[in-house]
Amino acid sequence: MMAAASAHGAPAPADTIYRNGYVYTVDATDSVQQALAVRKGRIVYVGDNAGAARLAGKATKVIDLQGRMLMPGLVDGHMHPQSGGSRLLNCSLDYQNLTVPQFQARIQACIDKDTRSGAERWLVVVNWFQQGMLPDGVETTAATLDALKTDRPIIVRSSFGHSALLNSKGIHTAKIMRDTPDPAGGKIVRDTKGDATGLLEDAAQDMAMNLLPPLTVAENLAASKAALAAMRKQGITSFLDAYTDPETMTAFTDLQKQGKLTARAHFAVLIDLDKGATPQSAVAELLKQQKQFDQGPTRVAPSMQVRHAKLFMDGVISAPAFTGAMLEPYLVNKGTAEKPDWRHGDSTGPASYFTQASLKTTLTELAKARIDPHIHVDGDRAVRESLDVIEQLRATPAGKAMRPALAHDEIVDPADYPRFAKLDVTPVLSFQWGKPAPDTVGALKDYMGPARYALVEPHVQLLDAGARIAYGSDWPVDPLDEWFALKVGVTRTAAPDAGKEYAGRLGSQPGMPRAAALRAITLNAAYTLRQEASTGSLEVGKLADMIVLDRNFFTIPDEDIANIKVLQTVVGGKIVYQAEGMR
Repeated sequence: MMAAASAHGAPAPADTIYRNGYVYTVDATDSVQQALAVRKGRIVYVGDNAGAARLAGKATKVIDLQGRMLMPGLVDGHMHPQSGGSRLLNCSLDYQNLTVPQFQARIQACIDKDTRSGAERWLVVVNWFQQGMLPDGVETTAATLDALKTDRPIIVRSSFGHSALLNSKGIHTAKIMRDTPDPAGGKIVRDTKGDATGLLEDAAQDMAMNLLPPLTVAENLAASKAALAAMRKQGITSFLDAYTDPETMTAFTDLQKQGKLTARAHFAVLIDLDKGATPQSAVAELLKQQKQFDQGPTRVAPSMQVRHAKLFMDGVISAPAFTGAMLEPYLVNKGTAEKPDWRHGDSTGPASYFTQASLKTTLTELAKARIDPHIHVDGDRAVRESLDVIEQLRATPAGKAMRPALAHDEIVDPADYPRFAKLDVTPVLSFQWGKPAPDTVGALKDYMGPARYALVEPHVQLLDAGARIAYGSDWPVDPLDEWFALKVGVTRTAAPDAGKEYAGRLGSQPGMPRAAALRAITLNAAYTLRQEASTGSLEVGKLADMIVLDRNFFTIPDEDIANIKVLQTVVGGKIVYQAEGMR
């Protein structure tokens, strides 16, 4: 199909033509073409070289792909770019598996490097792979941090985002006493004497986080710039910030006004009823932020939309937090380390962070406001309770039009697999979690038991049940590496150098078919952003959001998927990133 003809009947020349390529379209049949043409930021031709040549004019730029793969730009349906960007600028443990001495040495190095901060300024340490501490199950407490040479309060933030560790100065500064109650939706971890150990779970983290000085305007802007630079290199052309704030949206607005926004930016505002808000007042605040920051319909140049709400139903199912809401209790070791005896304990995790009644009222208000809910669900009880409420809403006119997404879905009861398709609910999955790793083998296996552990990360089960699978990296929970995530999605294996204990596949379920994995990170994720008519596939009339790869996703060995490099990233027809290898 051609674009509109000129006044003389011939097609108007294209601005850019890509030829001699493996053009993977992600259209209805996953067709592969040879060439593509762009005019004014939109795709005007997809087909063979001869057809594209008819659109060449004197000013047309012709790019010879030399057989390389051209595909839609990546759409990351769940990330935290401002947090990811700011962490690129902070004291970072880089998600590494560390012994306690290594953990301490890395933090001490940051302390020694920062000679300008006084004794009252918090040291914030990020990207702590808490579940990967060595040896397996080693305890980290305030005493671990108290051994460091500093008078400063310290907070070490788990990469999962659901735990933080304080030193004794931090505990004192946060005014956490023996009789301090657990906040709603959170837990102060205590020792046998009732004293805080320094570990804070979920909402309890706010007791320290709220004391940190907010990022300055300059720091917020630097974080946004760093995030966008990382995204361009990965080939991300659209994203959802799955838990935003006005400061983040202000920074991205500034960049958009400067013409420096290089990805289509979508933002989900938090709905939190723990601090006295009602569903009505929380949605009203969201709409106030939408009015301030939303820039209207999708257009050629990247812009901002505020059309989503973020809700948390639970925390994380992995040890040591166990804040995921489960249908059956977590297992506990009734024996010894040498002779374990794993049996059902008393805990199924916390009560869901929304009651059924409050969730129904909140989703009803969101549906009336035409805001799509993006709900964090990690445990199978959180999944079921969310689906139960969505099922009730689907019977209402406003509820029928809603596009709900359930993020993470790390364990789902098999009875609920077909409900995703039946209720048209999109599971937004982080494929990179579906591998043997400290956060699965070490932090889940024994606590779930064999039957439930076999169900962890049910990517293919949901796909086979008819669900529309979308992808979200959850960066900075993990490093931003979309191609490693796709490799894990296809193989369910860790990196080759992960260690013998993490060799092989996670469970017995197969990996995702390559086409399904790629559709999840393009067209399906675009659907969750209500952007599928404009992006997510390479079709005539759609925006020219696309990437050129250095190797073919479909023809290389499985393990080589992780090594794919993006050579060019294009948003609305404009090249926003180009590697040296692209000519």
